[in-house]
Amino acid sequence: MPETAQLPTVALDGPLTGEQVVAVARLGAKVHLSAATEDRLAAARAHVDALAAGTVPTYGVSTGFGALATRHIPEESRTALQRSLIRSHAAGAGRPVEREVVRALMVLRLRTLATGHTGIRPETAATLAALINADITPIVHEYGSLGCSGDLAPLAAVALALMGEGEVIDAAGNVTDAATALRANGIKPVVLAEKEGLALTNGTDGMLGMLTLALADLHMLLDIADLTAAMSVEALLGTDRVFAADLQALRPHPGQARSAARIAAALAGSEIVASHRGPDCNRVQDAYSLRCAPQVHGAARDTVTHAELVAGRELASAVDNPVVLADGRLESNGNFHGAPVAYVLDFLAIPVADVASMAERRTDRMLDVARSHGLPAFLAADPGVDSGHMIAQYTQAAVVSELKRLAVPASVDSIPSSAMQEDHVSMGWSAARKLRTAVDGLTTVLAVEYLTAARALDFRAPLRPAPATAAARALLRTKVDGPGPDRHLAPEIAAAEALIRSGELTRAVAPHLASSNGS
Repeated sequence: MPETAQLPTVALDGPLTGEQVVAVARLGAKVHLSAATEDRLAAARAHVDALAAGTVPTYGVSTGFGALATRHIPEESRTALQRSLIRSHAAGAGRPVEREVVRALMVLRLRTLATGHTGIRPETAATLAALINADITPIVHEYGSLGCSGDLAPLAAVALALMGEGEVIDAAGNVTDAATALRANGIKPVVLAEKEGLALTNGTDGMLGMLTLALADLHMLLDIADLTAAMSVEALLGTDRVFAADLQALRPHPGQARSAARIAAALAGSEIVASHRGPDCNRVQDAYSLRCAPQVHGAARDTVTHAELVAGRELASAVDNPVVLADGRLESNGNFHGAPVAYVLDFLAIPVADVASMAERRTDRMLDVARSHGLPAFLAADPGVDSGHMIAQYTQAAVVSELKRLAVPASVDSIPSSAMQEDHVSMGWSAARKLRTAVDGLTTVLAVEYLTAARALDFRAPLRPAPATAAARALLRTKVDGPGPDRHLAPEIAAAEALIRSGELTRAVAPHLASSNGS
């Protein structure tokens, strides 16, 4: 993982890429507001100030909020109005969400502020940038967003920290009060002016941040799924002929072609595959979990591609209500509704569950003496005395069952709120939270297949696996011993997960796949 000092500063002058969001959220990259951006913010703010000084009530500037939008607020009460909005909306509950999620939320909200369509003051935007760069992470709780009218409670928790209130985690990882953390970093708390409370809380930034992080993870995990599938095909004496490019071309889904090419490349040069390729082989077809891996993994890849299209559009959006337009109008709108993001968050949970389900089926085949084509029962060193990987597959099955439940959509639900003013909501934040859990579950399932397939390949000696799968096994053997008497398996599953999450496994096999179309 790169050091923060080596990461380029992310300029908030236009739409962000997913890679930039991940760099800030996960790797600690810093952010920068240019002079041109500050000028744009000042120009938009001038329109808000003019409306604030006028006699006509303007929503978000001189009125209450939501169902209280009809009440005109006198000028002397508007600072209290903004402060009350943030304090009351910072009503989250449950466990704190992950640091990377909060940082993603912060940088995405700052990017929208930088568009000049929210009416935020330049100094308020600069303070949010200072919090990000000082690695001050407000504590955001898991529950409180309905994914409509913004991720309100999560974003309000961040705005509360800007005001010097609430709790944060400092750069050293200590929980402290916001006022102390700001003071330690020379950051002056913000006294919010008209419209700024809405500007800081009216966005899909939490769910979009989690979508962006999940997409980065899924790119890596689908590559790993292709690799572990190849290891299982090899270990189960399956054929590589079904992965041929001309067969994939008959059904031209791009994800399918990519996964098939990667699996074929991972199997290239395998003595194990070559050993049963001749006329003496009496097997006609492999099971679906082997033969159809490109179709399932590829469909998952194509779903990721669709989700990236939606995420890209959202990353280029200015989500707030009301918004400041170029001619100075302040107009209400419904762009804060999270449906576009919520749908793809739910959609992604389906292929995550299915890819994991297929991996579990491959694992089970390697453990079943009736279907494993010569492997010992449960890959045990002494079947009967030893249980081998029997219960590791139980763990997989438990996770897969949970993933199927997590694939039930959140975005079909809606509970009206705000005295029926907000009578249809997206539940996108909930969809994002369950997708994060699902991504973690897929990682565990693939780790168990990785462990099991590597052990099965050991039992195929003296035949040697392909260079790519051999590299994957060799890396695992630096952390986990090969076949032998039963030992504590939980640390071995955790070690395999760590090799996947860290990217070490991806890097270990990359040189062996680089010359193929599956690189």
